[in-house]
Amino acid sequence: MEPAPELKRNSFPSMNFEAEILTTPHDNSELYMIPAMRSLTAEEYVEAFKVFLEHSTEHQCMDEFNREQMPTIVAGLGTGKSTLSVLGVGSGTGEQDLKMIRILQAVHPGVFIDNEIVEPNPQHVAAYKELVNQAPDLQNVSFIWHQLTSLEYEQQVKERGTHKKFDFIHMIQMLYRVEDIRSTIKFFHSCLDHHGKLLIIILSDSSGWASLWKKHRDCLPSTDSGHYITCSGITEVLQSLGVQHRVYELPSGWDITECFSEGDAVGGRMMDFLTGTKNFLGTAPPALRRRLQAALRQPECSSTRDGRVIFSNNLSMIVVES
Repeated sequence: MEPAPELKRNSFPSMNFEAEILTTPHDNSELYMIPAMRSLTAEEYVEAFKVFLEHSTEHQCMDEFNREQMPTIVAGLGTGKSTLSVLGVGSGTGEQDLKMIRILQAVHPGVFIDNEIVEPNPQHVAAYKELVNQAPDLQNVSFIWHQLTSLEYEQQVKERGTHKKFDFIHMIQMLYRVEDIRSTIKFFHSCLDHHGKLLIIILSDSSGWASLWKKHRDCLPSTDSGHYITCSGITEVLQSLGVQHRVYELPSGWDITECFSEGDAVGGRMMDFLTGTKNFLGTAPPALRRRLQAALRQPECSSTRDGRVIFSNNLSMIVVES
């Protein structure tokens, strides 16, 4: 009887653990390694998110909302004040923040804007600061960055015992990653000044994400951390808190055609973003990959236009009164 081949070990570090898989090839010639599935690190998420933005109309959708609705929404803020206080929670690299600040400047000419930012990702904070440095039209705006999670910011405010009030607070596509959605919304709503407004942007119930999370959750790996939350989950919280709000629905799409091209690097990073998993196509069991790709093609998730697969990325803009 031939002796068993010697096991070769290899480790694959992730954020929280080391994992290893020992696999025997079909010809039994030598053992080889397959890295275990793991969640994206903060840096890897940034890269995957860039690919998502390059192939989606998410920011164009937000631009339409800014153009069509925001001037009216912010018109009544800070009546009679010489300074407007703004807080961005989970502001990322700041592109959307600065667009909204420019709208505030246009609607409230001559008013100083005191802008604070809560953003835990150091790469995003650095990119935001660089964007500000390159903007010549922000002389009447001050910036304070808090490199913290929303929960860390909340704890810091409570420990200090000082509760600064803001005229406008926005939380754009960030509630998926907080520990307690209701508590987070309740706290930041309490930070509104009289006649202030809270803007929450979240995925719509009509989006492909909603269908994927509800009908095809078995296709998503356990490494996909975060809440599967859409607009209805947020409005239920707002109703339980007894606060007035209005919902605006806007269409948005994400071209995921490359997700179905074997070996395509862009498609690979898209799948990493979609699943929150590093190298999903290279580490996920083949059956899971096939199930997810099949789910993505379902009509409740995607449509086909000119041979391209467009995933529904529809957004809900929720404006909450103080």
